[in-house]
Amino acid sequence: MAAALVAAAAGALTFLIAATVFRYHSVNHDEGVYLMQAALLLSGQLEIHAGALADAVRPWFFVEDGGRLYPKYNPVPAAMYAVSMALFGEPRVTLAVVAAGNAALVHLLGSTVFDRRVGLAAAVCFAASPLALVTSSVFLPYAPTTFLNLLFAVAYLRGVRDRSLPLAGLAGVAIGLAFFARPYTAVLFAAPFILHALVRVAVAVRDAASLRAAALSPLPGPVRRHGLTALFGTLFVGVTLAYNLRITGSPLTFPYEAFAPMDGPGFGERRILGHSEEYTPELALRSNGYALWYLATRWVVAGPLGTLLALAGGGLAARRWLSGRRAVGAAGDAVADRRFERTAGLLLAGVVVTVVVGNLFFWGTNNLLATFSDPTDGLVAGFGPFYHFDLLVPLSIFGGVAAVAGARGLSRLRSRLASRLDPSRARAVVVAVAALALLGGALGAAAAVEAPLDRHGSHGDKYEAAYEPIEAAEFEDDLVFVPTPYGDWLHHPFQPLRNDPGLDGPVVYALDRDPDEDFAVIDAYPDRDLRRYAYQGTWTPDPDRHVDPKLEPLDVREGTRIDATTTVGVPDRVRRAVVRLETVGGEPSGAGERESVEYGVRDPDGSLTADWALTPAGARLAGAPNATVPIASEGDEVLVTVTLVDAAGSTFTYRQEATVRASGGRVEAVWPPERSVCRLTTICGTEGTYLPDDPDAHAEWVAFETRAEANESG
Repeated sequence: MAAALVAAAAGALTFLIAATVFRYHSVNHDEGVYLMQAALLLSGQLEIHAGALADAVRPWFFVEDGGRLYPKYNPVPAAMYAVSMALFGEPRVTLAVVAAGNAALVHLLGSTVFDRRVGLAAAVCFAASPLALVTSSVFLPYAPTTFLNLLFAVAYLRGVRDRSLPLAGLAGVAIGLAFFARPYTAVLFAAPFILHALVRVAVAVRDAASLRAAALSPLPGPVRRHGLTALFGTLFVGVTLAYNLRITGSPLTFPYEAFAPMDGPGFGERRILGHSEEYTPELALRSNGYALWYLATRWVVAGPLGTLLALAGGGLAARRWLSGRRAVGAAGDAVADRRFERTAGLLLAGVVVTVVVGNLFFWGTNNLLATFSDPTDGLVAGFGPFYHFDLLVPLSIFGGVAAVAGARGLSRLRSRLASRLDPSRARAVVVAVAALALLGGALGAAAAVEAPLDRHGSHGDKYEAAYEPIEAAEFEDDLVFVPTPYGDWLHHPFQPLRNDPGLDGPVVYALDRDPDEDFAVIDAYPDRDLRRYAYQGTWTPDPDRHVDPKLEPLDVREGTRIDATTTVGVPDRVRRAVVRLETVGGEPSGAGERESVEYGVRDPDGSLTADWALTPAGARLAGAPNATVPIASEGDEVLVTVTLVDAAGSTFTYRQEATVRASGGRVEAVWPPERSVCRLTTICGTEGTYLPDDPDAHAEWVAFETRAEANESG
C-alpha cells in the first residue's frame, strides 16, 4: 500500500508540474518533435507529406527528403504519448503514468534485489530526485526509456530467481522496446545483464555437456530462459532495422544519422546543424566529470545528502557481501538468497559502470554544459545531466539500503538507551533523531527541486505572454505565418504552434520567409484567411526578456495597379525627412541587387504622407518622378522608409516591408506590410516591430498608418 501511494504521488506531482510549470513546454524544443511524431502515429503516418511546401512547414529536428518530412527520433516514446492523446486527449497523462510506473518499478526492483523496505525507500528516493521530477514532466524520451529498462531489469531478475519463462520473455520484449526507443541507452543499461546471461548459459552448457546423457536431455533452464529473452530482444532489434529501412532507405542508417551523420557516438569531429566540436577523450572525461558532479550534488534526492546515502548503502552492501551475508537480510537467510542478492546487486553496480563509461563516447553530455564550471547555464541547468538518467536507479536503490540500515540502527539505539534510561525518554530521543534526519532530507530535497522549477517557471511566464494573441484567436480555416528567430524551423522555439499531420487542420502554420516562398504557401492555400504572428523585441533563451506579440490579419491585394499611402507622425523637433522606396531583388539589374528612389522634405509639420504605387512595370514613389524601381516577378520586397532627422542629427525611421510580385500584367501585395519604428538606425528588426493596438509600446507622437487600394486601370 505504501509503495502504491508513493507511485501515485509521483504520478500526480508529475502531472501537476507538467500542466503548470511546463504548460507551454520547456526550453528543450525536442518536446515538439515527440508530440508532432505522436500526432503522426495517431493519423497512421510515419512522416509528413509536404511536397513543395516542405521547407515552409518543416518542424524542428525533422529530416527533409524529397518533399517528405520525418523525425530524427525513433517512434516508441511518441507512441507512448499517443496512447493518452487517443484515450484522454491529453498526452500529459502518459507523463504521469510513466512517472508512477518508474517509482513502482524501482520499488519492485529494490524488493527483488533486497527486500520490500529497501524497495519502498528506493521508490521515495527516485521519485523525489529533481532529475526524475523535472525530466519526467516534459515530453522527452529519457523517463519512458528508463521505464522500459526497469521493466526489463525486474522481469530478468525475477525470471532468474523464480526460473520463469514468461518473465524471461517479458524481459526480452521490454529491452527490445527500449532498444527501439533509444538503442545506445538500452545497450548501456542491459550490458551487465547480457554479460550475466552469457556466463549463465556458458556454465549451463558446460554442465550439460559433462553429462553423458545430455543429448537426450532437454535444454538447460538458463539456456531456455535467456534464449527466450534474447529471441524477443532480437525481434525488436529487427523491428528497429525494418523501421530504419522504411524511413531512411537503409536498415543500418538510423534517422538521427540521416539528420546529422556526425552526431553519433565516437571521438573526433562531431557535428549537428551549425555546431561542431573536436570531441577528444580528454574533453569527454572533463565534460562527463562535471555532469556526474552536478548529478551527485544537485540532481539526486536531497543533493549531496542523497549521494552520500547511496555511497553508504553501496559500501554497506559490499562489506556484508564480502562476509557472506545479505545487505539487509536476517543472519539465517538461505545461501541461495544471499547469492542471488549479491549477484543482482552487482548487476546494479554494473549499470553504474556501463552508463558512466558508455556516455564518455557520446558528445551529447558536453553539449548540455554551456560553461563547464557553471551548473546554472545551458540545458543542464534546467534538466540536469539527463543522458545519465538511468543512474538514478542504482543510486536510489543503494540509498534505500542505507535508509533501511539507518532505521535498524535507530531501533538498536533505542534498545540500548532503554536499558540505561526510562523507556519513554529513550523513545523520545530516537524519535527526535529520526525526525531531524527526515526533516534534513526533506529540506534538502525541496531545495534541490526548487531551483530548476523556478527557472522553468520564469520561462512559462515568458511563453504565456508570447502566445496570448494566439490563445485569444479562434481559428477555423486560417494560414498563419510565424517568425524564424532560430532559423527556418517550426516549433523552434514556438512548440505549441504545431500543424495537423495532413497540413489541413483549422490552422496551418508556415514560416515567414522570402517573398517567393511566402507566395508559394499562399498559392497552396488560396481559400484560407491569412494572419501574421509577430512580436516586438528579440527572442532569446533569457526568461526575463519578454516580447510583446501581435497577431494581425492579412489579405492579398491584387490588380493592374495598387495605389498605397503611408502616413506617419512627426514630432516638433524634426527639421527634415527623407522618403525612400527600394526593392530587394528587382530585375533587370540582377536578382539580389537593390534599387531605390528617394526625395527629401523640409520641416514636416505634425505628420507626413508618402504616396507610392505598385505596377507590373515596377514600384513608383510620388515625388520622385521618372523613377520606377523594378519588381522581381517571382516575388520581391518593396521597402518604404520615412527617416526623420532632428536638429542634432538624430534619426527616427518608419520602415515597412511589403511582400509583392508582378506577373502577367498584374501585381499582388500582401497587406499590411511588416512595419517597424527604429531609433538612430534605419533597420532594427523585431526590436522595433510596430504594435498599432498597444498605445504604451511607442511614444505618444508615433503614428504609422498605411493603406492600399487595388485598381484595374493603368
